[in-house]
Amino acid sequence: MISVDAALARCLALVAPLPCEDVPLAQALGRYMPEPARAARDQPPFAASAMDGYAVQGDPAAGDCFAVVGEAGAGHAWSGTLGPHQAVRIFTGAPLPLGATRVIVQEDVTRDGDTIIITHDTTPAGADAARHIRPAGQDFRRGDALLPRRLRPNDLALLAAMNHPLVRVTRRPIVALIATGDELVMPGETPGPDQIIASNSFAIKALAEEAGAEVRLLPIARDTLPALTTVLGLAAGADLILTTGGASVGDHDLVAQAAESIGLVRSFWTIAMRPGKPLMAGRLGPAAMLGLPGNPVSSIVCTHLFVLPMIRALLGQPAESLAPQPLAARLGCDVAANGARAHYMRARLSPGDGLPLITPFDRQDSSLLTVLAQADALLIRPPGDGPRAKGDQVTFLPL
Repeated sequence: MISVDAALARCLALVAPLPCEDVPLAQALGRYMPEPARAARDQPPFAASAMDGYAVQGDPAAGDCFAVVGEAGAGHAWSGTLGPHQAVRIFTGAPLPLGATRVIVQEDVTRDGDTIIITHDTTPAGADAARHIRPAGQDFRRGDALLPRRLRPNDLALLAAMNHPLVRVTRRPIVALIATGDELVMPGETPGPDQIIASNSFAIKALAEEAGAEVRLLPIARDTLPALTTVLGLAAGADLILTTGGASVGDHDLVAQAAESIGLVRSFWTIAMRPGKPLMAGRLGPAAMLGLPGNPVSSIVCTHLFVLPMIRALLGQPAESLAPQPLAARLGCDVAANGARAHYMRARLSPGDGLPLITPFDRQDSSLLTVLAQADALLIRPPGDGPRAKGDQVTFLPL
């Protein structure tokens, strides 16, 4: 058995960043942009009014009068040059007229025909000394960059303002997902007396898609070499092949045999962890392959620890952001000493003084989906970790 860290390193060695493609901005949400996107223009491209009011020169005092000589609205600049004692009616976002040095908000004036009178002191010592002008380039300048990242809704707004109709992003990794076992039927089917409903694939598919992958859910592979070989053949074209079940060492665990018969080069077999000890990894042609455990909790925990980092690597994310990042908490109860394998215990978080409190569930069997559904964290117990007392600082992974 190898350690979790060693297993992750070997998993990441099986994958490399995928090629890039250009996609329309409206389709770029959630895609990973591996290269900086640079602004094609200044924003705003001109000095603009930050308020509705009147553009004027100088620092008017209460009682000063100005003649209104024009109007400027968003998308409609006033084309003249403003002189002393002149004002232009202006609206938020409109270009500032030449000669204007400030905007007086409309609440600080009274208007009579084409004349306005300042009603509040707007000199530097006055109640409203703000100039209410957005300088050209206040938000960003031409050539400023949005750095590589997974694109969020706010990023799309910035890219649009930078005048990018297309965004260069990494191609989505294609993940082929195969559940194996004679005991499985799909949700909605009627199981036999010795069968159960396939469940792992739906959580794994959701996690992989949330990470940015495109997932192909393939038919359940039955426990024969011909059936497994046939379904593995359907995974052609995938960047990452995931199987669940059949990756242990029993007489009926045929995934490795079937995969090796069509070219699997194995990297490792088992990991010193629980849940999730039987995890097989290797390369099958151009694709990386992981044989995940069949127990639901084991397969989902292994997805968090190994599959999601591999997807991030395929997307080209920086090396420092690939592995799950443990967070700190304090124990909400005493826990016994851990054994020789790292233990990822399903746990519940609650507010604490400074750090959150984390309390593992009493039942940790790797088949218990009800416990996993209630958990919002995995308490990390390192190999050989001694008994811990309530209040001790520990680490966890959020779920």
